[in-house]
Amino acid sequence: MTEQPSLFDILGPIMIGPSSSHTAGASRIGYVARQLLHDEPKKAIITLYNSFAKTHKGHGTDKAIIGGILGFGPDDERIRQSPELAKKAGLEWEFKFVGDFVRFHSNTARIKLFAKNGGTVEVVGASLGGGRIKIQEIEGFPVDFNAQTHTVVIIADDVPGSIQHISGAIAQRQVNIANMFVSRMENIANMVIELDQALDDDTLKEIKNFSWVKFVRLVEPMLEGSSRYEK
Repeated sequence: MTEQPSLFDILGPIMIGPSSSHTAGASRIGYVARQLLHDEPKKAIITLYNSFAKTHKGHGTDKAIIGGILGFGPDDERIRQSPELAKKAGLEWEFKFVGDFVRFHSNTARIKLFAKNGGTVEVVGASLGGGRIKIQEIEGFPVDFNAQTHTVVIIADDVPGSIQHISGAIAQRQVNIANMFVSRMENIANMVIELDQALDDDTLKEIKNFSWVKFVRLVEPMLEGSSRYEK
């Protein structure tokens, strides 16, 4: 079934321009990558594909992604100064460009972040227009979510009963699971769980404490005015 655009998609979000695809969407992809890192980033390797690669300077895609990694919302005026602010924050970055890559959407970015405390994460996301995004890969696993709801991302050993244990921990908090996406590589599973409500820290810790769980992150939806970086 084809997804129908809303009025928001047509008019676009409140944002720093010039393009909802190349700036608002790009900043959201960077912001999701920051949340998945769950730490202060010290370095970013950013690969832009297709239209992103060809028009990034004129449309401010580079500044938008760096701003998102810093925690800026798409309507945050500091996006225009994000490279300077990133330097002040101690963030290093490197851009790579792939002009024609048919496997990816025309506006796609791959972001690999390195944390100050040693962790890393790699994310692939596409900007669909109107500020909407689709996260397509996390740590090499295929995924499919738009980061418009509270979303838990889990990487764990593929053991019997793992889904039951995780969904049970969430259900105990009276939080409803809206969607669940599971993918596997060899003996490792990736779960993306979209929720109707936010999930508390205690539940996330309970899930993390399962011996077979390797990675747990909560991706919160980004709304206008929701920048995390201190002004």
